[in-house]
Amino acid sequence: MRIRLLAVGRRMPAWVDTAYNDYARRLPHECRLDLTEIAPGNRKGKGKNNTADRAIADEDRRICDSLDGDLDVIALSVDGKPWSTEQLATQMREWMADGRDRALLVGGPEGLGPNSLARANRRWSLSPLTLPHPLVRVILAEQLFRAHSILTGHPYHRG
Repeated sequence: MRIRLLAVGRRMPAWVDTAYNDYARRLPHECRLDLTEIAPGNRKGKGKNNTADRAIADEDRRICDSLDGDLDVIALSVDGKPWSTEQLATQMREWMADGRDRALLVGGPEGLGPNSLARANRRWSLSPLTLPHPLVRVILAEQLFRAHSILTGHPYHRG
């Protein structure tokens, strides 16, 4: 099983790349985490062609174009269902048992577009807080590693 993280944004600060890569590298091959960066829409300038709505539409199209095959798509959204780390471990066990690849969608500053949300099989909320999108990458990678450590009895998780 492969977990694809599709996240809007490019050129992250070095600390984000370092932390994300550290946790992603710790996951075993049977549930590897792959990042696909989605170019953000243009939010600068004047006129109708550079509005936030246009940026969201551009991001939405790029995300949907990146979804292929029989993926189980999970949208990260504040209105999604929160999972504890233990519940994430249960989800991961189920994911690994069915063997389908997963896609986790992280939108831009205004969130995910309507087509991305419609394509998702479910919505997951990391927190009711508004989190910086670069930090979401790190949290996701760490929590996936932590959930896997629960499944394998690794002492990393001390919940």
